[in-house]
Amino acid sequence: MSEAAGPHAAAIAALLLGTALASALLTALATAYARRRRLLDLPGRRRSHAQATPRGGGIGIVLVVVLAAALWWPLRSEAWALVAALVLVAGVGWIDDHGGLAARWRLLAHGVAAALWLAPLVAGFWRGACQFPLGMDCDGLHLVIAALALLVGVGLVWSINLHNFMDGINGLAACQAAFVFAVAALAFAHAGSMPRAVGSATLLAATVGFIPFNFPRASVFLGDVGSGALGLMIGIVVLLLSLAPGIAAASGLLACSGFVVDASCTLASRMLRGRRWYSAHREHLYQWLVRTGLSHARVAALYMAWNVVIVVPALLWINRPRAHAGGSGVMLGVYALGVGLWLVGKRWCLRRVASGGADATA
Repeated sequence: MSEAAGPHAAAIAALLLGTALASALLTALATAYARRRRLLDLPGRRRSHAQATPRGGGIGIVLVVVLAAALWWPLRSEAWALVAALVLVAGVGWIDDHGGLAARWRLLAHGVAAALWLAPLVAGFWRGACQFPLGMDCDGLHLVIAALALLVGVGLVWSINLHNFMDGINGLAACQAAFVFAVAALAFAHAGSMPRAVGSATLLAATVGFIPFNFPRASVFLGDVGSGALGLMIGIVVLLLSLAPGIAAASGLLACSGFVVDASCTLASRMLRGRRWYSAHREHLYQWLVRTGLSHARVAALYMAWNVVIVVPALLWINRPRAHAGGSGVMLGVYALGVGLWLVGKRWCLRRVASGGADATA
């Protein structure tokens, strides 16, 4: 290690340790605040916990990430776009945690947040579009960029809400977020993009600081402020991974495949059966697994096992030298396997719950 690398590595280590400790401290303060204000998630028919638990602990993650983004993000416009988007998503989540907010206003805020973050990125592509000889005039290229920006914006909004849907048992959403951020940090570092590696590692550290308060037993929940913010950050990381040179474009979508499969299959199932897909329910696979009698820790472990046994080998395979072109095929195979396991798991849960005489209604 060179003399310059030593202090640099030490500064990064200090940043990450400080981030984790600050996140833990702010989570503890948020827990005390929630108890004092009676911001509690009460047990109920559509809940997976048995005792009243404070919510909104994810505000600690948000505050630490906002500060870190402002201080460490490599591009100023990108840093402040991230801060603005994150504050908006977390803000509406914080309001919702304090008493509820109509879904249309939450979705509007999520859409604006996605646009805020995308604006500098799209502007850069827009200005440079006509410099690339792609056999298309400027107007055509601008139309393609606008369409892609809209598609990505919808994806970011979906990621925000997907992670809100999947935040229903102890540790699941936070552990999944930590996995995605760890994958991103390692991938960016391997590709030589150290600023983005440090940024992803900072997100990981902030999440790790929260996890002991939420897993294996929960003294506080993320709340909408935390789950929505994590969903936004994961969506951004997935997009940046897909654009990074030296990293297989499918890497981000592979890393979050467990959550995407569960949320998407559950949504499709409810729509096909004529259910109100937008209403509260407990039909995700992780919720059915809890209803069979498995503990929250065991269910979270099953999702992490998917990451370790299926996702990690797939990531290593598509990111080996000169293998990036085959990433889409591997990703489709992993998602097909995930859908198959979702169907098998759902049937097993239904049989298990029915044989145990439990309530199998949504």
